[in-house]
Amino acid sequence: MTLSSFNSAPDPALDQTLARADNDVVLIVDDVPDNLSVLHDALDESGYTVLVATHGEAALQRAAQALPDIVLLDAMMPGMDGFEVARRLKASPRTAHIPIIFMTGLTETEYLVAALEAGGVDYVTKPIKPKEVLARIGVHLQGAREKRQARNALDAFGYASITVRVGDGKLMWQTPLARDLLLRYCGTSAPTTPEPVLNWLRRHAIDAEASIEPPRLSMELGAKRLTFSLHQQIGDSESGGDWLIIMREVSDESVIEAMSLCFKLTAREAEVLYWVIKGKTNRDIGDILGSSPMTVKKHLERVYSKLGVETRTAAAGMAMGRIRQLHPRFEG
Repeated sequence: MTLSSFNSAPDPALDQTLARADNDVVLIVDDVPDNLSVLHDALDESGYTVLVATHGEAALQRAAQALPDIVLLDAMMPGMDGFEVARRLKASPRTAHIPIIFMTGLTETEYLVAALEAGGVDYVTKPIKPKEVLARIGVHLQGAREKRQARNALDAFGYASITVRVGDGKLMWQTPLARDLLLRYCGTSAPTTPEPVLNWLRRHAIDAEASIEPPRLSMELGAKRLTFSLHQQIGDSESGGDWLIIMREVSDESVIEAMSLCFKLTAREAEVLYWVIKGKTNRDIGDILGSSPMTVKKHLERVYSKLGVETRTAAAGMAMGRIRQLHPRFEG
């Protein structure tokens, strides 16, 4: 293990080094070298990868770059103190999820409360007792590890997740799949929450608090749609709290393919029929498919002929009946 300070430019090899590490990464932030040395030795011997920073700005840079699993943070430092460091870490979607344990020589209640209000999950008092620190780290890392595994599992099964803070509307964290989906459907990235998502959350959060299941939000992108469901509230409910939102992308491309096979339609004819089922006009379908309304009309005439019907309504009804036999969950 290497004891690394952050008084210089970021190490470009650091991310790769940490990506290969199988053990947990701890960032120690303290301006006293003796404290750093004692903690580093204890953590190193216990199998942790240890990073250090000696002032607030360095801590923010190192945390954003390395994304440690936990931060040990000195409350009182010259310049930017630990309380401000914690607030900034929690305000950034990239680092908001990292547990922070404060280290403080101040035992007055007001300072301990301030540490927790700034975003700390726990605190230890100075002089530091390495065994106590290790015990506290173990408890909070276990919780953080379980949350990380749960988020990764959601992504693996196609269920992306985000956390949004109702008070200021910030997107606090997101899984990799969620980041890609929001960029594709909404053109936004953290900390910006897409406006439709934020409006939907604020409108239905009260119902969710009362254990009334709110309606899902749905966004369409071609033959795909992205659904959002409120999962649970986490954090302080007095300010609206943070809400975990589960996202799932559903594709109807298999439905279009099934219509093509069932009714012997070309791929483009099947697409036109799909959007007819969705209630789109010829002009709408033309915009979606990048063709003129007249071209859509010609495709639709061939669809009528192959289905043996004369009207839009009859074509949609016949197609829906067949689709629901093959895809019972299809939403027309």
